[in-house]
Amino acid sequence: MTTSPDHLARARAADSDRRRNRVFKALDQLTAAGEEISVSSVARAAGVHRSLIHRHGDLHAAVMARAGQLPPGKTAGTQVSRKSLLADVANLTARNSRLSAHIARLERRLSEALGQVAWEASGLGAPADVETLTRRVTELEQQILDLRAELAERDEDLTAARAANRELMNQINR
Repeated sequence: MTTSPDHLARARAADSDRRRNRVFKALDQLTAAGEEISVSSVARAAGVHRSLIHRHGDLHAAVMARAGQLPPGKTAGTQVSRKSLLADVANLTARNSRLSAHIARLERRLSEALGQVAWEASGLGAPADVETLTRRVTELEQQILDLRAELAERDEDLTAARAANRELMNQINR
């Protein structure tokens, strides 16, 4: 028994039409029942695979259009729409990102503060009483200047004593 290619093409087209009609019928039933409309729920109700809806742009567009509509007899205040849920998810995701960044900044500041305390407690850091140290440094610098002046004066005395000693030695040797 041979089958013509034309006969197979007609059979496939009829099967495709039956499945498409089942998708539209399931979509109408879910809308009338007020149930959730998604690609998965429509495919499940129609008895087809989700890929059928995804492959056919018109079926996918019809499902997405119905998913955004309110069921008959429902008002906007009694049911949450898919769009509002998606907006809530986007807002919460953005808020989560902002809070994560804020927590990271606070952790960095806390780490720096604890590091500074540990640095100072270890004795490696600068002491808290900088004014006293500055005064002591000034006193020591003044003392260095005084000692250098005294050393220069002694050098002059030593040079003069050596010159006098040479002169006396010259007189004794003559």
